[in-house]
Amino acid sequence: MGLLWSAFERFGTQGISALFAIFLARLLSPEDYGLVAMPMVFMCLAQCFIDSGFASALVRKPDLKEEDIVTAFYFNVVMGIVCYLILFFASPFVADFYHAPELSKLLKVSALSLLIGSFGTVQQALLTKSIDFKRQAKISLCASLLSGAIAITLALNGWGVWALIFQAVCGQIVRTILLWITSQWRPHGAWSASSFHYLWNFGSKMLASAVLDTIYNNIYPIVIGKFFNKKDLGNFVNANNLASLPSSNLTGVLQRVTFPVLSSIQDDDARLATSYRKLLRLSAFLIFPLMVGLSAAARPFILTLIGEKWEGSIVLLQLACFYMMFYPIHAINLNLLEVKGRSDLFLRLEIIKKVLGAIVMALAIPHGIICMMASGIVSSLLALVINTYYTGVLINVGFFKQVLDLLPIFCVSMVMWGAIMLFNYYVDLDIMALLLVVDIVIGVTLYLLLSKIFLKKETSEVLEMMPEKIKSKMKWL
Repeated sequence: MGLLWSAFERFGTQGISALFAIFLARLLSPEDYGLVAMPMVFMCLAQCFIDSGFASALVRKPDLKEEDIVTAFYFNVVMGIVCYLILFFASPFVADFYHAPELSKLLKVSALSLLIGSFGTVQQALLTKSIDFKRQAKISLCASLLSGAIAITLALNGWGVWALIFQAVCGQIVRTILLWITSQWRPHGAWSASSFHYLWNFGSKMLASAVLDTIYNNIYPIVIGKFFNKKDLGNFVNANNLASLPSSNLTGVLQRVTFPVLSSIQDDDARLATSYRKLLRLSAFLIFPLMVGLSAAARPFILTLIGEKWEGSIVLLQLACFYMMFYPIHAINLNLLEVKGRSDLFLRLEIIKKVLGAIVMALAIPHGIICMMASGIVSSLLALVINTYYTGVLINVGFFKQVLDLLPIFCVSMVMWGAIMLFNYYVDLDIMALLLVVDIVIGVTLYLLLSKIFLKKETSEVLEMMPEKIKSKMKWL
């Protein structure tokens, strides 16, 4: 049930957010989204320091004590205040960097979401540790509904980019309030030096890794925002967000549920390896077809849902889907290092990957945005080789074993991709909505049929995780 509630929270919430995003994208412009994206790297870096890996340390620690929780809470809140003040006073310099004076006020207001969110980090970690995703699902749903409604109202009344800013801030306010209302934990006691030592010993490596990852993942927006224009950045952000929606959310679901479970068997390498390989197959079985299907149907998808003014996102989305399809595999490999408590190896891998990725991207920058997006595919494949190294060392599930597990799913997914691309190439349908529906029908039907023939193990593993009522209706699989 933990997996189902976690899935409901992520996909239910993100589904609602996606609906609001569609309406907002129709009301706002690529320039508005580009403006919001410009300072995002600074917001993300601040969030890394606010958390500092303490949430993962709380979830992982088997003998969690009250002083551990209190220490993490005080640290998160103090860091939230410090990071907000830094962003507040640095906002004019950020605006000067991008030559966008309006960014100064935008950053001062949007950074409030970080400060507010720091008060609920511990409560969320405790819910995750207890695998209570039902409560998290309800909280996220309420926050998404209220903040989305506020954003739509503001956009309809001509608030422009501020609709996006207040959506983020209001969503965080609602989320934090509900976490406090529904959580029984309250901070009692004083700061503990010994608890901080444990939390920092584990979390500091996670912090360094998160900082590296954040800077690396935001190099594209920084470069595009600095050397191109707001519209180009808006198209990039839109494409990246659409590609991230299925990939990162499903990964988040699987990671949050499996991290505490795998942590409980961290000393049994045989069981860990079996569970780990099953998790990899499950992730790929669900994510690969979603991503390649979205890539193949990118044109009717964008033109139908958000309109012709976003046409510049189509090719970018097609490319983004191919590097985001491997995101769950990367994340699960790194998740194993957290389970084993090897945050030092986690950091080492992040440094190696980011150096190689930066080199690949630097070579692509002079050739434009499309070439930059294509370089992401190369970086993703390089990261796959690197991420699997320590997995092979720790539990003997290295690169070649993982490739053998994933290759059948990849091949079936690519056959589906080819079929949709061929149909779109040879059949001329002027009604984009109809073309999108046909693409979905072709993709789903073909993938299910091929899975029944070639992916019997993966299909049965997915069915095992479903409730009996749903399972009984899908016996034909």
